[in-house]
Amino acid sequence: MPLAVYILGLSVFALGTSEFMLSGLLPPIADDMNVSIPQAGLLISAFAIGMVVGAPLLAVATLRLPRRTTLIALISVFGLGQVAGALAPTYEVLFASRVVSALACAGFWAVGAAVAIAMVPVNQRARAMAVMIGGLSVANVLGVPLGAFLGEHFGWRSAFWAVGAASAVALVGVVTRIPHIPLPEKKPELKQELTIYRDRQVWLAIVITALAAGGVFCAFSYLAPLLTDVAGLDSGWVPWILGLFGMGALVGTMIGGRVADAHLFGVLLSGIAASTVFLVALALFAASQVVVIALAFLLGLSAFFTAPALNARMFNVAGAAPTLAGATTTAAFNLGNTTGPWLGGTVIDLDFGFASTAWAGAAMTAVALAAVGVALRLQRGSGTGVGGGSRSRLIAKSTATGEGRPAEAVPQARVPVAERAGTADRAATPQGGPSHA
Repeated sequence: MPLAVYILGLSVFALGTSEFMLSGLLPPIADDMNVSIPQAGLLISAFAIGMVVGAPLLAVATLRLPRRTTLIALISVFGLGQVAGALAPTYEVLFASRVVSALACAGFWAVGAAVAIAMVPVNQRARAMAVMIGGLSVANVLGVPLGAFLGEHFGWRSAFWAVGAASAVALVGVVTRIPHIPLPEKKPELKQELTIYRDRQVWLAIVITALAAGGVFCAFSYLAPLLTDVAGLDSGWVPWILGLFGMGALVGTMIGGRVADAHLFGVLLSGIAASTVFLVALALFAASQVVVIALAFLLGLSAFFTAPALNARMFNVAGAAPTLAGATTTAAFNLGNTTGPWLGGTVIDLDFGFASTAWAGAAMTAVALAAVGVALRLQRGSGTGVGGGSRSRLIAKSTATGEGRPAEAVPQARVPVAERAGTADRAATPQGGPSHA
């Protein structure tokens, strides 16, 4: 595995830490900026909005630009966004810095994944993606709790400075270790790829992904105040419990990645159902410290157990659009990360309490579960089997057999390796994870 792939993984660690660390920093940010906790929670939505817009936009906009130069520009902009956040004098400036950072993050995901794939042979693509997505898993296990720890002891701005420093290290690695990647000879035909959005299964996949992710992050975004104000835990516990969520995410990713390719709908149904049950339990037993701590781990496990199947489903039904499939998945995840915190903040503003975010999240995942049932029924009715794709998969076959664009031109941002087990390297061991967690 080239060292450059690990450099990309380090970059993803910085990106993922910045994306999720605010879950442990909302109370101090709210106090310092003189805003409510729901308003501070909108900073999470701001990042997610930038990812929703940036993923497809930058995936298309950077297709004809030199890959290495694009990566350097994007990680630089991302690092400057962290510095701007650390220095932000007002809430509005901090909000704007989150949007700019998210746009750069989305673009780096799309281009970085394509570069990683281009640097390895076909039978190592799964490993390359696992290294990149491993950076996101490590961000949940180490980066997010570390950000909460820094915020607790040195102020919330120190967490932004730390991510800015990690971005600088990643920039040095990209400049010195990422080789020149030739542009593909055959340019993508975007007009043809856009036709996937006529397929109702694609839209169902977007809805399922957004609701499944949004339901969990509706509660996770306000986990810190729930732990301190409802469960009565000391604020010093917050980083450790966030780390426990990350450990659950790591375990869930490993398990889900291994079984999603063979049992895609089984993973979707069981994983989303489990998240619904855990969210209901969190709402009912939010005052119990032991139960809340256990549920933090279980929610991380169920959410990330489902994520490989969510990614794989999108690639199955949107196989004719390798340029847009990964970007669409990233956008769908972050659409959930936008609506989830917004809904959580809304129920808090209505004076239902922090525990109500779990009820709202459970409602989102319950709808996602119903949408999976509809998708499964349509899949069986189409005669392609529960693991197959839509008509777009037939078009994608030519791409897989070499009639489409070269591998380098296929952005696969935030795509766990589960879906690659059956295409790039059937014998490879899936061990990836989502976006965004």
